[in-house]
Amino acid sequence: MRKMMQWVIAATLLCGTTTLMTSCKTTKSASDGAAQVVKEELIRTSQSWDGVELPDYLQGRPELVAVKYVFPAGQKLGWHHHPVMNYGVLVQGELTIIGQDGKEKVVHEGEAVVEMVNTIHHGQNRGKKPVILYMFYLAKEGMPLAVQHPEIPLE
Repeated sequence: MRKMMQWVIAATLLCGTTTLMTSCKTTKSASDGAAQVVKEELIRTSQSWDGVELPDYLQGRPELVAVKYVFPAGQKLGWHHHPVMNYGVLVQGELTIIGQDGKEKVVHEGEAVVEMVNTIHHGQNRGKKPVILYMFYLAKEGMPLAVQHPEIPLE
């Protein structure tokens, strides 16, 4: 029963945020001329962007968190890790995510990304305009969304 409830929560989180963040366009219906909603699935995966399998869901009551980030051009984020699963949609600009192992992922405007969990990484806006990124976290009350690592210097 507990596993089934976890799957229901996961499906609700995925469907709700995907519906919220899906770009909607209108088109004319051939039969009645009415506008139609067009749905585009941005991502469906059980892995983070670096190919690592996501961990099992947390036990207990979930806390769903949605955050809008705006990163100025040239901004570098410090090294950090996420103790909770999260994913998002980049709606403006281009963000480069760098793992501590040197592996990089460039997220482009309109793309979805699943962040690394419990793996140290940082991000950079190498572009000329601000990055706007909406992220969705599956956490528990009182859990941090990110843990900073100021002891690791940026290059």
